[in-house]
Amino acid sequence: MSGEYFEGGYPPPAFYFTVTIGDGMQVPDASFSEVSGISIEMETEAVVEGGENRFVHQLPKSIKHPNLELKRGLTTLSSPLVKWCKDTLEGAFIKPIEPKTIVVKLNGAEGEVLRAWALIGAYPVKWDVEGFNATKNEVAIEKMTFAYTYSKRSK
Repeated sequence: MSGEYFEGGYPPPAFYFTVTIGDGMQVPDASFSEVSGISIEMETEAVVEGGENRFVHQLPKSIKHPNLELKRGLTTLSSPLVKWCKDTLEGAFIKPIEPKTIVVKLNGAEGEVLRAWALIGAYPVKWDVEGFNATKNEVAIEKMTFAYTYSKRSK
């Protein structure tokens, strides 16, 4: 691979990714079927120029990030990730919230990291089990939602 081009000049497939949580150690049950919410957006404030009705200036205000959502099949309560979510969301704020860094890596066909995003200061804000339907033969899915302070693309 050379420069910014991928094999054959095509973008990489988005289905081969890994997620690490914490101090870089791979959480054994951090296999997810879907990751979303890696985004950065600048909020702006509309300011109307006095005496000039043709212009509305958009001034930069702040940077915001949506919540990160991770989806996967249901796992056991002994999962370190489930324990972190459970402690944070069911802890009634008795213990302080423990923010961690979540790293999402897009991998190439041979396992090489093509792109990586670090989501700093992440903590669970929602833990959701998708609805059950007796007429479908599907895996039971849990969705974990995390707020994060900021993100940085490292590759």
